[in-house]
Amino acid sequence: MKEWLIGAGVAIVLFLGVIGVQVLPLVLLAGLAYGVYTLMGRRQVAPSGSREVAVRHAVQFEHIGGQDHAKRELMESLDFLRYREKIKKLGIRPIKGILLTGPPGTGKTMMAKAAASYTDSAFVSASGSEFVEMYVGVGAQRVRELFRKARASARKEGKDSAIVFIDEIDVVGGKRGGHSHQEYDQTLNQLLTEMDGMQTTQTPMVLVMAATNRADILDSALLRPGRFDRQIKVDLPDKEGRLHILRIQTKDKPLAPDVDLEHIARESYGFSGAQLESLCNEAAIIALRQNAALIEQSYFRDAVDKVLMGEKTGRQPTRDELLRVAVHELGHAVASERMREGSVSHITIAPRGNALGFVRQIPEADAYLYTKEQLDQQIVVALGGAVAEELIFANRSTGAQNDFLQASRLARTEVMCGLSRMGIVAEEHLPESILDEEVRHILAEVETRAREVLTPYRLGLRSYADYIVEQESVDGASFREWLASTRALEAEAETVLLAN
Repeated sequence: MKEWLIGAGVAIVLFLGVIGVQVLPLVLLAGLAYGVYTLMGRRQVAPSGSREVAVRHAVQFEHIGGQDHAKRELMESLDFLRYREKIKKLGIRPIKGILLTGPPGTGKTMMAKAAASYTDSAFVSASGSEFVEMYVGVGAQRVRELFRKARASARKEGKDSAIVFIDEIDVVGGKRGGHSHQEYDQTLNQLLTEMDGMQTTQTPMVLVMAATNRADILDSALLRPGRFDRQIKVDLPDKEGRLHILRIQTKDKPLAPDVDLEHIARESYGFSGAQLESLCNEAAIIALRQNAALIEQSYFRDAVDKVLMGEKTGRQPTRDELLRVAVHELGHAVASERMREGSVSHITIAPRGNALGFVRQIPEADAYLYTKEQLDQQIVVALGGAVAEELIFANRSTGAQNDFLQASRLARTEVMCGLSRMGIVAEEHLPESILDEEVRHILAEVETRAREVLTPYRLGLRSYADYIVEQESVDGASFREWLASTRALEAEAETVLLAN
């Protein structure tokens, strides 16, 4: 219909032109009418029953789990925006900037949003990459516009404070002088000027918050007192923190009675808040695939595997390869269980990501310091797979490459921390050849220990590896039952041998 009307209109205009009528005013009037019609059409909304309304979610500190220390420190730093008269009486200078540092996915952006809710401030955010362009002066102009926008937003919302949040500030706040052009330096200079030029009595007051996982490369002028007065570490959550995050993320999910969130928190050692959120989401997706009404514990176990290693791949190894992988993973599992009972949670030979199989271990506790014995035990576990292959097949495979890299890193840690036979050393004065020789000595000693640990189980490894090939995966409890029965048989055989 629209095309017919346009065609008819063009034909009428041409006809009037041919007979000598002045058509220019008519064309302008028609164009104006069409523009008004289009504008009004865009402003129309759907019927009341189907209208979509943008919802603005306010993030509170109680919505953030696993960061009790960081939240407490941040709230103390934000109190100057809430209790200005009180701090003014004590002669306290309000802080101008707060830098949040820590690994990705730990909740730095959420904490900045929660800070705006906590202080009832306007919130304006930007990424460090938004300021950098190839044209000189663009980044500095965007910095000025960001601060003007923050103050304007606060006035518009009727608030007396605003928070400017800059994510990935290391892009624009890196040390000056190392770039090929001056755009980075000019942008940083403008940011320094804006932060240093803020008046503590200005209304609305502006607080700068920034996040980075590379605080070591930031310019010293940016970190000095009077700019970023506080640096708050937002680290990976510990076990209690992970449990808190899991409770928050599963609050609205239908969990089966067998779900043990504390056990999941133990298995997810080293997970960030973002990974825990993904874990819960993946468990719900698995339940959807299985057409289950409740999310079971096994779905969380598979979700942990997926977050750690990735989705199952379409690889189809031969039976001989699967048997070798099973023996390899059993070597890791037996070594881990002998070093620390109850540490094995799951053994699988299902290919995920770049791995043909893996053993998931449960740490006894979140550790921050390690002794030489603990490091040696980790090396034993890392070398257990290759040693098991050698015991069963009389040779090794390329599957132990990553294990050897991990073992070498642990051995180098022992040397650098003064835990080797060399004693205390200075890394900058230690020749690489001597370091490599000491690392090889440590690995040779620990490999002998790993062989002593695995040799008593040589007869049972092959048969249980066949069982794992058939089942594809076994849990820690089943593995420990087999290990206990194998120990009993070995002890009985040793008793008979001594009696004869």
